[in-house]
Amino acid sequence: MVSGIETFETEVLIIGGGVTGTGVMRDLALRGIHCLLIDRRDLNAGASGGNHGLLHSGGRYAASDSETAAECRQEGDILRQVAPDCIDDCGGMFIAVEGDDPGFAERFPGYCEAAGIDCESLSPAQAREREPALSDKLFAAYAIPDATVDPFRLTLENVNHAQQLTDSLFLPHTAVESFEIANGVITGVLCRNTKTGGMRRILVRQVVNAAGAWSMDVARRAGCSDVSLLYSKGTLIISNTRITDRVINRLRPPGDGDILVPGGTVSLLGTTSDNVDDLEDIRPTVAEVERVLIEGTAMLPCLEGTRFIRAFSGVRPLLLPAQNTADGRSASRGFTLFDHRDQGLENFATVTGGKLTTFRLMAEKTGDLVARRLGNSRPCKTATEPLPSGNAVRWTEPGFAPRFWYRRNDPTDMILCECEMVPQSAIDSIIESAPGAESEMTLQAIGVRSRVGKGSCQGSFCSIRVTSHLYDRGVYDSARGLHSMRDFLSGRFKGVQPILWGEQMPQIELSEALHCSLMGLDRLDGKANDPEKEGSG
Repeated sequence: MVSGIETFETEVLIIGGGVTGTGVMRDLALRGIHCLLIDRRDLNAGASGGNHGLLHSGGRYAASDSETAAECRQEGDILRQVAPDCIDDCGGMFIAVEGDDPGFAERFPGYCEAAGIDCESLSPAQAREREPALSDKLFAAYAIPDATVDPFRLTLENVNHAQQLTDSLFLPHTAVESFEIANGVITGVLCRNTKTGGMRRILVRQVVNAAGAWSMDVARRAGCSDVSLLYSKGTLIISNTRITDRVINRLRPPGDGDILVPGGTVSLLGTTSDNVDDLEDIRPTVAEVERVLIEGTAMLPCLEGTRFIRAFSGVRPLLLPAQNTADGRSASRGFTLFDHRDQGLENFATVTGGKLTTFRLMAEKTGDLVARRLGNSRPCKTATEPLPSGNAVRWTEPGFAPRFWYRRNDPTDMILCECEMVPQSAIDSIIESAPGAESEMTLQAIGVRSRVGKGSCQGSFCSIRVTSHLYDRGVYDSARGLHSMRDFLSGRFKGVQPILWGEQMPQIELSEALHCSLMGLDRLDGKANDPEKEGSG
């Protein structure tokens, strides 16, 4: 601590705690390079926590961008080998229904072949035999090797492994304020602790900007004007049950409500694409939910009567072409690595664009550049080195908590989240050793690292139980714990509000009675526990 400023020193500062930033952290750690990762909120607070969790086969881009489709196929195969615990290799299907273009359906196998994607033609009867919920108005179907991935666990595992390898560090709630530059070299980065308001100075040799939708802003703070992004907001809705075994895609050019992705015990239906200018307070709207549901029902009629428990939105950082005419659907899903030398900086790089599926490749290219600048000749290992599983980072996996609890057979280990069967020992493990754990964890931070709040009640009961447990443990000893619970529930309500109809209405009425009439959370005085807004996931 110097003059009231916390000071840190590292070889590489990585800005952005999403899957790309954490992927860069692990890539560099495998080369023996120490990193410090920061995020102004927390892990997966941006697009990495606000997506449908699809591990692309490449089929979705086969018609419009063969190069990106091939990258997705290749990277998907690699991730199946090195991170199998994070992946549900469920398979996928593209289907065309009445009103879709027969010509596009006929050309689809050719698009897949050009990108090297396996594509099996199915009759309508065969498709419905595999997935009985499909519309009886489908006229073409193809099986493709889609899968799903848990982005929260993937990110946590990346950080966990990097910490084990090089004692690299992750600092949440750390926002970049300014860069200290001398003779074309960044020597330090001045940051603000968004929880305390205190300042942090980070002394560095190299800086990587992996801030996703915020990467253009970070680059401009460093004086670089070469990063231009289009912000595309996407909204998805979550059902309370798993509707299909496989990923179901609409067999047409990408549009609203054209994909259903199974995620453990639930399904995610999406997505929309609307250009936005403001990255703050991104939330789903009723109109977006209706668009998604109307289109999705054409593929799966059962959606009309399905109970949905939550909607959420994320922002895709898409590379803006020179003509500045692209919309969210037509903009490239490829990625770019900027070395910023033409901007007068020698030790600054920005990696942006891309997909969750291609994060490892993005990290590899970034790692190659940074290692070369540092004089490190060790090769990238992430394509072959398995991603180890740590005990404190497995709680995001659907179904893991109940298996652990039954296996442990400890009658004193009380269940705190009944929807997802999360016991108190899981909460203890998270606050003691999960990446980014702090002495005073918010419920939102615990939710990022577990299944807490992700069930049908959306935190109605578990928020009270987990908060009570944290008071019992001494994590909270003031009203800050109640503020944390209120902030967590307010964040969940942002996603519940747009889907309030049918069976979900009694649930929210019960929640209101518990949280307002019983707990008095609506009458709490003072500011929120954490001034930064909640992420999308």
